[in-house]
Amino acid sequence: MASPICEKAIAEALGHGTAILKFISPNDVGVTGGHQCGFYLPKSVWKLFTPHAPTRGRLDKHEVKIIWQDQYETKSVITWYGRETRSEYRLTRFGKCFPFLVPDSVGDLLMLIPKTKKEFLAYVFDLDDDIEEVMASLGVEPFEHWAVYRKDGAEQVDDASCLERKFQIFAGKLNKFPSGKDFSQATLKIMRECVSNFARMSKDEMLLDCYRTEYRLFQVVERRLCQSEIARLFKDVDDFLKTAASIMNRRKSRAGRSLENHVDHILTDAKIPHEMQPRIDGKPDIIIPSTKAYLSSSYPKDKIFVVGVKTTCKDRWRQVLNEGKRIRKKHILTLQPSISSNQLKEMHKANVTLVVPERLKKDYPKNHPLEILNMEDFVRKVGVKQVR
Repeated sequence: MASPICEKAIAEALGHGTAILKFISPNDVGVTGGHQCGFYLPKSVWKLFTPHAPTRGRLDKHEVKIIWQDQYETKSVITWYGRETRSEYRLTRFGKCFPFLVPDSVGDLLMLIPKTKKEFLAYVFDLDDDIEEVMASLGVEPFEHWAVYRKDGAEQVDDASCLERKFQIFAGKLNKFPSGKDFSQATLKIMRECVSNFARMSKDEMLLDCYRTEYRLFQVVERRLCQSEIARLFKDVDDFLKTAASIMNRRKSRAGRSLENHVDHILTDAKIPHEMQPRIDGKPDIIIPSTKAYLSSSYPKDKIFVVGVKTTCKDRWRQVLNEGKRIRKKHILTLQPSISSNQLKEMHKANVTLVVPERLKKDYPKNHPLEILNMEDFVRKVGVKQVR
């Protein structure tokens, strides 16, 4: 359930019509040995937060007032660093004892809402429920570092014309929402037809690109099928809230199913025996190789893998500890862009291994004992165990 702060932030973003969202990285908080700590801001949308264009050879500062949650206020500065090897915007200057730029903030979601070019609202979320509520409410998924919410549509990367054409063809045939499995199968079909190197992609790139492409396909379908629903006259407030809740719940449930479906495809393609949503204690997302093996007291435990699949896992990772209790060591596959070193140490103590796509894994802190595998490594590790 979303917190009151989360609900307030969503209302502010919707009211002002624009918000920048990003997961806080180790580089932001200064634990990677970079130039300085401070929130990185995306160059491609610089007009949302500064009058200074990203011009090479310049160092430009833009002073702003930021009102954080609980009315905490800072006189901050957005700086364009364009000299020598640097080419980035940073939001810095927060005063002493600022609570949101510390190592434990890594993996939290920052929302920056422009009121004017000189004044911003800002919120930081550290609970998975709040993060999912924000993403579902605003229709954005900033798993690859950042995203922008706009009232007239989320910020998108230029789309290949083949993908867009296939999206429109798929959506044009629908009069109701497909199942999550149908969405994922359609995505795979479209990717095979439009992406020339799809079959040669690494498992890490395939997982992220399929997940991201399915989200874009879902947006096209949602706009087509929900437009008449949201444009109609509502009978009363309850009618409006019921419609909004239906859209929100569909968005949230889609994300988890999408990730599970594409992991299922990768394991199947790699000929890894597995079962999705097995009926064993705790109901894990995946059991490898099978429920029968898990329930057999004679089957070697080191060949059994209990896997939780979580789009975010800042606080939900502990749920996996109670799933498939026969196997003490658990694996969690996630799209969480980063997690603090302290949380990674907690996971290590709990015998958890993380599986993170390589593109996201590189942003994780380095000073921790936890084993973190990319998708290629995980499939290889599991495959070796099954043939021994």
